[in-house]
Amino acid sequence: MGPLTGVHVIEIASLAPAPFGCMMLADLGADVLRVDRAERCGPQAAAPLDPLSRGRRSIGLNLKDAAAIDLLLRLTADADVLVEGFRPGVAERLGFGPDVCAERNPRLIFARMTGWGQHGPLAHAAGHDIDYIAISGALGMVGRAGESPVPPVNLIGDFGGGGMLLALGILAALVERAGSGLGQVVDAAMVDGSALLTSFVYGLRAAGGWQDLRGSNLLDGGAPFYDTYATADGEYVAVGALEPQFYTALLRGLGLVDAGLPDQHDRAGWPALRQLFATTFAQRTRAEWEEVFAGTDACVSPVLSLAEVPAHPHAVARSAFVPVGGVTQPAPAPRFGRTSPGSPTPPPRPGADTDEVLGGLGLTAGDVADLRSRGVIG
Repeated sequence: MGPLTGVHVIEIASLAPAPFGCMMLADLGADVLRVDRAERCGPQAAAPLDPLSRGRRSIGLNLKDAAAIDLLLRLTADADVLVEGFRPGVAERLGFGPDVCAERNPRLIFARMTGWGQHGPLAHAAGHDIDYIAISGALGMVGRAGESPVPPVNLIGDFGGGGMLLALGILAALVERAGSGLGQVVDAAMVDGSALLTSFVYGLRAAGGWQDLRGSNLLDGGAPFYDTYATADGEYVAVGALEPQFYTALLRGLGLVDAGLPDQHDRAGWPALRQLFATTFAQRTRAEWEEVFAGTDACVSPVLSLAEVPAHPHAVARSAFVPVGGVTQPAPAPRFGRTSPGSPTPPPRPGADTDEVLGGLGLTAGDVADLRSRGVIG
């Protein structure tokens, strides 16, 4: 019984950002029906392990067939949201663009997830997360001084600036519809979302607190008190001792309070500080440093692997990870006081709910069999 219970979403199957946004909606209680490709469906199709597919129902449609498009449009008549991740214009060419859907259901929110957005000189170009965050300025900030930019996996473009922005746009459109009674198009672009994530840095830059030199600023590894260090066992700790009181706690834990160090914010002294911190952290294991800094405000934390995270005491205390379909994965977030969602259901086998969904449209078993024999459905 999450806060989105009663919201009906149709998701046209795609990769990464749109599934992540729809996973969030499903986690919070929305009924998400994923439209998988008909050829992916059948007894041989296994249920995916991908957490992004959890909490769904699935129907298989061949969207290149006019009869399948008619079924999709019939489904939109009672839906609140439709999510698609095609390049601009593809949905229109297939026959279910926002104008066509609005004729069936003026309240429908038509959410579009792309890399470059629905217009602009790059709108129809191919791309991936790394391309979108390169153009947005996010990629250029990540990496060591004098070295190449480092791709931050695909967390910034696909997920933070993509799927999460998509979910926010859908929720905002739902709120607006409560007053207007009308749906609208949500144009969520990863290039926009990843740029939006850099807003804070633009403020620092305008105030003179950020320079366009990678790895030389306060928050990009340039400062020795905001960085990671190797420990004696080959593991790492993360240090975020920005404020003076936290920095003092860091020096106390390292045994360097009376070491005659340069001032914390004396950039000329940063190389010497970094070398001293590196040498000191290398003298003990990560577990030993955890014990040293436990209960302090030094802002020192272990850098955990994905295998270690679910067993960390804080994650355990908050039930931050749950087993879904045999895969341990992050639990739904955020938390709610009254309408807490339950544990997600496992990802469905592609097309597993086709017969049930079409039955809900009034199709008989004979109708379904005929559509399947013609390759319209999976």
